[in-house]
Amino acid sequence: MPTAAAARGPWSHPGTAGGLHQFRTVLEKIRVPRPGAGRPRKKPDSVAADKGYSNHPRRDYPQRRGIRHTIPEKTDSQVARLREGSRGGRPPSFDEERYKKRNTVERAINKLKNSRAVATRYDKRGYVFLGTVAAASLIIWLRS
Repeated sequence: MPTAAAARGPWSHPGTAGGLHQFRTVLEKIRVPRPGAGRPRKKPDSVAADKGYSNHPRRDYPQRRGIRHTIPEKTDSQVARLREGSRGGRPPSFDEERYKKRNTVERAINKLKNSRAVATRYDKRGYVFLGTVAAASLIIWLRS
């Protein structure tokens, strides 16, 4: 009898399945304000992610929505693709300069997590946590 994890499909690890759902949720909630009047755009120009997001569904989703993505290919995926030869397809596009800018975001999140309340998320409600993140951001800004 198949387990519940096996019933979910080839991405049977719960963290992977939840990660894909959260990835979609985050991309769907993005609102990019316009410089002037008008509704905010619902999709960013591009998305940068680490190798953990390099599987096929996570690459497909932004591509279907017309969002450029910069996600490095895992070494084992690259080896498997090259082993297939011409049937393995082209390597996914990767903009190395754009990926380097991702480090700025990672460092900002690291600074936010220096605040104990942000790192442990004591707040139960989202709007309270958002206030905690805003206060921590203000402290970081004032110290710099």
